[in-house]
Amino acid sequence: MSKSSSRKLAPFIVLMLMAIAAIFVPSSPANTNQANYNAADIAWIIVATALVFLMTPGLAFFYGGMVHRKNVISTMIKSVVAAGIVSILWVVVGYSLCFGTSIGGFIGNPMTHLFFKGVHSGAPWSLAPSIPLMLFALFQLMFAIITPGLVVGAVAERIRFRAYTLFIVLFSLLVYAPIAHWTWHPEGFLFKKGALDFAGGSVVHISAGCAALAGAIVLKPRQTHLEQREIPPANIPYVLIGTSLLWFGWFGFNAGSALGANGLAVSAFAATNVSAAAGGLSWMFFDVIRGRKPSVLGFCIGAVVGLVAITPGAGFIAVPQSIFIGFVAAIISNISVYYKSKSSLDDALDVFPCHGVGGIIGLLLTGIFATKTVNSAGADGLLYGNTAFFFTQVKALVIVVSYSFVVSFGIFKFIDLILPLRVTSEEEAIGLDATQHNEKYGRTPQLA
Repeated sequence: MSKSSSRKLAPFIVLMLMAIAAIFVPSSPANTNQANYNAADIAWIIVATALVFLMTPGLAFFYGGMVHRKNVISTMIKSVVAAGIVSILWVVVGYSLCFGTSIGGFIGNPMTHLFFKGVHSGAPWSLAPSIPLMLFALFQLMFAIITPGLVVGAVAERIRFRAYTLFIVLFSLLVYAPIAHWTWHPEGFLFKKGALDFAGGSVVHISAGCAALAGAIVLKPRQTHLEQREIPPANIPYVLIGTSLLWFGWFGFNAGSALGANGLAVSAFAATNVSAAAGGLSWMFFDVIRGRKPSVLGFCIGAVVGLVAITPGAGFIAVPQSIFIGFVAAIISNISVYYKSKSSLDDALDVFPCHGVGGIIGLLLTGIFATKTVNSAGADGLLYGNTAFFFTQVKALVIVVSYSFVVSFGIFKFIDLILPLRVTSEEEAIGLDATQHNEKYGRTPQLA
């Protein structure tokens, strides 16, 4: 068998082996001790789980609408395929690595819930005592799905599909799982230090943003970027649809992270909406004062930046301050996009300036505006005299940024050693829809 044939066969064989192994996993009865379960909490977290899942197709539309029309399908599927890959990986070992018995505060024991062992019958998660453990595991799965999907925008229009699927696996195991464990597991070392990340500012957005930066560096610029050719977005209404789905789904992302139908969920819901609104308006109006016209893309990107920035503090920051967070984050991200455009870095859809920088701003502003009046389990920030907590957030930021960038850079380099990471120049010119999937978006224009 040729080396090329082996590479094509490997993913199928791995999936087949996992499917066969799953046959021999014994079934376990459901946890019958439901005295502490709350029906309203269960109902809300089921809805929130579905809302977070909706963000994945939303992200696909958001990214797909911004690339060249010859790359729409290839861009969209790279986000959506994460739902397939990460779902299987999560059941087999991913959940255990994130939330299994802690090994020194750095990673979960992979054997704790191997193939979801004990998840159906186990006691509720310690920080979510009113919902079944299975529901908590499924809610967390949706975060794990969307995170590698965020990276797609930085490497769009030039990365091979097979290489990206391998990236999803390695990133989920080596970057996402450790950071999630450090941040959200009660024995995680960042959790024990007092760092706060309510819904994934560091776990999701900073980790994905730094991975996006690493990927853009390793893959090098597209030919169109080198030639400084402007790429018209394929479908701006797709971007608008994607933004709307992301905004809608983000209510589950942030408000669901309260892990119950309670006042904290309501506060997080309100803060999320207000920050998105401020971010969208801020980006659009900032463009206007710089001499541009108010654009659909500008409002959409700004709204997403506002959503990103409020994510780490949604359950710790009051609603009025969330206006400031969305406003400031959009301006800083807008400026970051401008300076990135003047550099040689080809982050195709500005993932690092928006998700990476937005997450960084959100984590730092949580260190300033967090207050125990919103969440007694949180902390008071710098604005309320707690300097130590602000510097805890800074330390967590440095650790997460450094780790996610270095490990992601290594992952991309490793993949490039064993698989062709980038398409050929001919395939790039034709478009990835045709060369990677033998499919096309819309009609092929007729030559005159």
